Amino acid sequence: MMAMDFGYVRKDFVPAKAAPGRTGGPILWAQKNLFSTPANTLITVIGLLFLAWAVPPIYNFLLGHAVMPGGTVEECRLEGAGACWAYIHARFNFFIYGFYPIEEYWRPNIVFVLLAALIIPLLTPSAPFKRINALLFFIVFPIVSFYLLNGGVFGLRYVPTEQWGGLMVTLIISLVGIICSFPIGVLLALGRQSKLPIIKTLCVMFIELWRAVPLISVLFMASIMLPLFMPAGTSVDKLLRALVGVTLFTSAYLAEVVRGGLQALPRGQYEAAASLGLGYWKRMYFVVLPQALKHVIPGIVNSFIALFKDTSLVSIVGIFDLLNTVQAASSDIDWASPTQAVTGYVFAAFVFWIFCFAMSRYSLWMERRLDTGHKR
Repeated sequence: MMAMDFGYVRKDFVPAKAAPGRTGGPILWAQKNLFSTPANTLITVIGLLFLAWAVPPIYNFLLGHAVMPGGTVEECRLEGAGACWAYIHARFNFFIYGFYPIEEYWRPNIVFVLLAALIIPLLTPSAPFKRINALLFFIVFPIVSFYLLNGGVFGLRYVPTEQWGGLMVTLIISLVGIICSFPIGVLLALGRQSKLPIIKTLCVMFIELWRAVPLISVLFMASIMLPLFMPAGTSVDKLLRALVGVTLFTSAYLAEVVRGGLQALPRGQYEAAASLGLGYWKRMYFVVLPQALKHVIPGIVNSFIALFKDTSLVSIVGIFDLLNTVQAASSDIDWASPTQAVTGYVFAAFVFWIFCFAMSRYSLWMERRLDTGHKR
């Protein structure tokens, strides 16, 4: 049979089709998210009007009419002048170190450098030598920092804690509170779930007692009542009293956060760990706590952020933290101006925001990294 040729060649052109519609871009995004319905359009217009009303004066105060570093106090006193950043620049060292001797600033600076050099790799999961890093940060670093800041040894000038202040004290209180309150909170949470009545009762009483009083009362108790429990003639450092009060107060709240994670864990995980023949502490360390803590990362970090902000309350017991140094500097007549106090508080708020926002972002990053329950 002769093979049939089915080849076909088109002799005319196909009419051109219209270009496809846009699937992206700022205009389409605005149509979908800002002007999709009449209600959304109204809310968007109101929001834009509010921004048009609020942003210009804020910009003028912070930047437009502000007196930048290098300016003079006479410029800050002019009518219509904005933030006096020259005042912040002039008193910056006081805001960071408080009354710490100027010639000894190198000592807290070394502590700041060591803190950054140790905490960054410790918080980076891919960084090597985690055990050595943890040993240096949790054991070696506190000892070195104490002797560097306090002095009195190796020829270092003694600087009492009454002269410590500013951001340095805020970081000390927050770091010590976070590091010490977390293990105490975990132990309290485990103790509250214990089957031993004595341990459970003691943990419940501790948690409920510290959660029932405000932090201001705790600081007053630590400042006034703690020396009463010490031997006669023994003086307790004021900063140490605040550290003890803040640590115990935060540990009570962390205990309830961790307990929520323990209760959210399926009972099968406890039974699976027990079926492996592991003891109680090994079950908690290797199986239960890693899963429970992963579920309550937002609550834990929220407690840490609250602790960092609550360090400003130590000013009521005479400790010069960042906020107290700002308040003290606002009485400086050499830089007296209509915007002096406001500028100082804006600076303090910005510093608090930087640290709190960093903790929040790190928390979200860790949540995404550890959220392996639904990944394929």
